[in-house]
Amino acid sequence: MAADPRLISALQPQRIWDRCDALGRLSELEGGLTRVFLSDEQRQVNELVLAWMREAGMDARLDAIGNCVGRYEGERPGLPCLMLGSHLDTVRDAGKYDGMLGVITAIECVSALHATAARHPFAIEVVGFGDEEGVRFGSTLLGSRAVAGTFDPALLDKVDANGVTMRDALRDFGLDPSQIPAIARRPRDVLAYAELHIEQGPVLEAEGLATGVVTAINGGNRFNIELTGMAGHAGTVPMGLRRDALVAASECVLAIERIAASMPDIVGTVGRIEALPGAMNVIPGRVRFSLDVRAPTDDKRRAAVAEIRASCEAIAQRRDIAMTITLLWEAKTSPCDPRMQRQFAAAVAEEGGRVHHLPSGAGHDGMALVDITPIGMLFVRCKGGISHNPAEAVTLSDVAAGARVFARFIAAFTPPSEGNSP
Repeated sequence: MAADPRLISALQPQRIWDRCDALGRLSELEGGLTRVFLSDEQRQVNELVLAWMREAGMDARLDAIGNCVGRYEGERPGLPCLMLGSHLDTVRDAGKYDGMLGVITAIECVSALHATAARHPFAIEVVGFGDEEGVRFGSTLLGSRAVAGTFDPALLDKVDANGVTMRDALRDFGLDPSQIPAIARRPRDVLAYAELHIEQGPVLEAEGLATGVVTAINGGNRFNIELTGMAGHAGTVPMGLRRDALVAASECVLAIERIAASMPDIVGTVGRIEALPGAMNVIPGRVRFSLDVRAPTDDKRRAAVAEIRASCEAIAQRRDIAMTITLLWEAKTSPCDPRMQRQFAAAVAEEGGRVHHLPSGAGHDGMALVDITPIGMLFVRCKGGISHNPAEAVTLSDVAAGARVFARFIAAFTPPSEGNSP
């Protein structure tokens, strides 16, 4: 079903652009953007976002964990909702579109619906999640986990860099942590969750496309790997008699690159490495390095991890190096609902674009919400694929294209299935 032309013409992309600019100025970092959970800057953002939600025709409130929640009723009050949203917190020294573009675009789409007096056989809720990045307390997806009913109360005892617990920070913000369980949604009340987000990668730019349909939020593993050989004098130990842990680690890093590059949709990254004892004239006896592996399916991820592990173990054995691997983190793949992918693809085609499907290598709030409802995502191109960086950039024309596709998706939305009801 084609979207009402009045809906598309009611969208104001310049307003999305200006509001992202406004939120980007609310920062604890002079000359840059840093906005963490339950900060004074978040309070200012919440006030703006809640006001914009009300201006768009929504009832708006702050929930018990600091999410901004706006609700636009359907043909009658109390209907299950299509949930839209993203996050309002940032990493340190961030860009101004990660998360924020999705929240503001969703508000703009509801504003256009309200301007045309359009109501659907479902409600629409827009959620600006208070914490997705996890910068302040070292735990991610706090706002979306609370909505999904999977927030761990033990997290309330976590402390920030100043020794303030999350429980006390919530109270200082004017919130009641004991009420967090009450914001959990029942699956039957949420038909689906849809999010617009900048891609945070270079694929759409390489394809010459403004938007892309996301297939899955990649699952991932993170490991610490430690190799132990024998330190020795750089001038006295012959090359053939060395047990150089850094040389072994270098070979492992190249093996990781080779294996990841040989397997479709796999990415493998060594982002940190430390050689000990770290003297210029000493053969490294011990090396620690990180490993991050991500994939759009759990089977592919497990296969890649197994091959990388076997290859590194073989390298260590051949070089007479001891090796230990410690798992630090694991996240399952969060597949986007196939029917929602088709609906987004239809919206892209209706807008006149070429449909391109791609996975998300970065994490998003959908990773929490998939526990209670089907999820779908639309990516918008970003310059150079740069994100989590002040150089993060989009164009106004791409913002407009993304808003139109998102509005078309909402206008034609039908629930993915009835299977998400208990």
